Amino acid sequence: MIDSAGGLVWRRRGGALQVQLVHRPKYDDWSWPKGRLDGGETSQAAAIREVAEETGKPIVLGRPLPGMQYLTPEGRVKRVRYWAARRARKGRDSYALTARAPVAPVNRREIDRTEWLTADAAADRLTRSTDRRPLEALVAAHEKGLLDTRTIVIARHGLAYARSAWHGSERDRPLTPVGHAHAAALVPVLAAYGVEQAISSRWERCATTIDPYVRAAGLRPSFSEYLTEAQHERSPSRVAATMRDLLSETAESAVLCTHRPVMPTVMDALAQHAPREVADVLPTRDPFLDPGQILVAHVAPPGADGEPRVVAVEHVAPPLH
Repeated sequence: MIDSAGGLVWRRRGGALQVQLVHRPKYDDWSWPKGRLDGGETSQAAAIREVAEETGKPIVLGRPLPGMQYLTPEGRVKRVRYWAARRARKGRDSYALTARAPVAPVNRREIDRTEWLTADAAADRLTRSTDRRPLEALVAAHEKGLLDTRTIVIARHGLAYARSAWHGSERDRPLTPVGHAHAAALVPVLAAYGVEQAISSRWERCATTIDPYVRAAGLRPSFSEYLTEAQHERSPSRVAATMRDLLSETAESAVLCTHRPVMPTVMDALAQHAPREVADVLPTRDPFLDPGQILVAHVAPPGADGEPRVVAVEHVAPPLH
């Protein structure tokens, strides 16, 4: 299996939706910027790297789009994942950009031209008809006002030492070496989604899980007693209120790190703001998320009723290097 990832970079000009295509001189074709995953790389990290390498500009991932799978001329199966993406901005996305690894400059022997086109013009210009499928989904989201999203990332802390093996207080129970690897692996994924805000339970295992990203991005995290297991048991409504506030914000993408027993309240808050087809793919059974796993919720601006809308969710388990 060959795994690739890329993005449909979009913008609005004069009220019209435009997307960016790249031209590959080797194949003389027009397509979406994309490329293969490096060893141990997530699809999200590969998507932002490949788009930056082919267009010369950093991006932030938005909602997922339909991908494709096909046989290469050599008979191998190739799978491509796509996301809607917008250009990163130095002010709005400065923390996420700081947390990213450097990207190689555009290789003009691989990509010699890029062009912004309207959706209709792009559909005509694309060399492969199968590349129109993610474009159709992008256009449909735009027409419904559901394309310009931000992300709320729900993270379960990395693997911690078992309660039976830890003789200190519960709030101080630390991550195992594998848990620290979980935390490190989150950095490129959170950076890909443009996370600019970090909120966490005060307990050690959660605070340590977000720490690599906080340090890489230069963020000042926010810690809450309400997100701890003990406080959630006393007052789940505090967690629900935190989630409502987070969903109702209109600017920054954020990560929220908490514990397994808190997850039912978190997932319920997301489901209350999601259509049935999205709510149905939210985890509903214990443990909801495995240690170190995240759920990425894509939130569109409020609708006519003033309520935020969770328009897509993704489950991501960062690889361990």
